Amino acid sequence: MIDRRLSIAPMMDHTDKHFRYLMRLLTKHSVLYTEMITTGALIHGNHKQFLDFNPEEHPIAIQLGGNSPKDLTKCAQMAENEGFDEVNLNIGCPSNRVQNGGFGAYLMAKKELVAECINSISNNIKIPVSIKTRIGIDNHDSFEFLEEFINVVSKAGCETFIIHARKAILQGLSPKENRKIPPLNYKRVYKIKENFPHLNIIINGGFTKLDQIKSQLKYVDGVMIGRAAYQNPFLLAKIDNLIFNSNETNKTRRNILIKYKNYAEQQMRKGVNLRNLTRHLIGLYQGQPGARKYRQMLSGVVPKNNFHFFDEIIKTII
Repeated sequence: MIDRRLSIAPMMDHTDKHFRYLMRLLTKHSVLYTEMITTGALIHGNHKQFLDFNPEEHPIAIQLGGNSPKDLTKCAQMAENEGFDEVNLNIGCPSNRVQNGGFGAYLMAKKELVAECINSISNNIKIPVSIKTRIGIDNHDSFEFLEEFINVVSKAGCETFIIHARKAILQGLSPKENRKIPPLNYKRVYKIKENFPHLNIIINGGFTKLDQIKSQLKYVDGVMIGRAAYQNPFLLAKIDNLIFNSNETNKTRRNILIKYKNYAEQQMRKGVNLRNLTRHLIGLYQGQPGARKYRQMLSGVVPKNNFHFFDEIIKTII
C-alpha cells in the first residue's frame, strides 16, 4: 500500500527523472510523479524514454493524459510492466494544448467518459489508479458538481483523488494566471473527505510551509505540493521526520549536492547533457549565504560535459 501523506506534483518541464532523483535524496517516502505523458506520445513515440526512471524513485506514479479508454489502458499496462507503482489520470490541467486534445480539466464535464476510462484501466492492471482533478471548471463550480463527479468516478474503480483546491478556468485565463485565480477553497476538499470517508483524498494547491502541510492531515489523507518543492527543494529535508515519523539526520545542502554530483556524473557518462542535470538545482540554496553566486554559476554558460563543474559549484558554497 502506498503511503500518500505527502507527494510531489507532476509538473511539465520540471518533474523529469533527474529532478525526481533530487527529490528522493531529500525525502525517501514521498510519492513522486512523472510529468504528464499523453497517450499519443507513449504509444507512437519513444516509450522507453518516457517510461525511464531510476530504481531509487519508488514509490513513483506515472501521470497520463488522454480520453480514450483503449489507449489509456494500453499505456497503463505499459507503465505497470515497467515497474511503476501507480497510474494517475490528469483531469486538472487547463492549458489550451490539453483542451484542444479533449483531456485534462476539460474532462471534468465528462464524468461518464472518465468513469469509462477508469473502469477499463482498473480492470486491466493490478497497480492503483488515481485521478488528479480540480474542485470545478468554469461555471461548473458547485459542491454538488464535484461531489457527483467523485461519486460516479469512484464507483468505476478509482479510490484516490488528488484535488487541486482551485477551479480550472478554461477560457479567459492562462494556466499561469489560473495558479492564483480564483482563490483556493480548501474547505470544499475537506467536505469531500467527510462525504467519502472510504476514499483517499489528497489536497493540492498553495502549500509552501511545513507546518501548513502537516496541519492538513487533520482533514484529508495527504498533501501534494508542486512549485514550492521545485523552487525551494530543501523544504523537503525535514519532511520525512515531520510527516512519516522517520529519524533521519545529516541532510545538509552540501551533502545533497555531493550525492547529486555523483549521480550527475553517472548520467553524463550515459550522454545526458549537463544543463539538463543542473537546472533542477537552482533553488537548493534559496535564502542561504552564497546563494546568489551559486545561482549565477548554474544559470550561466554551463560547459557541455565538464566533470569538474560540480566541484567548482561546491567550492562556492563552503
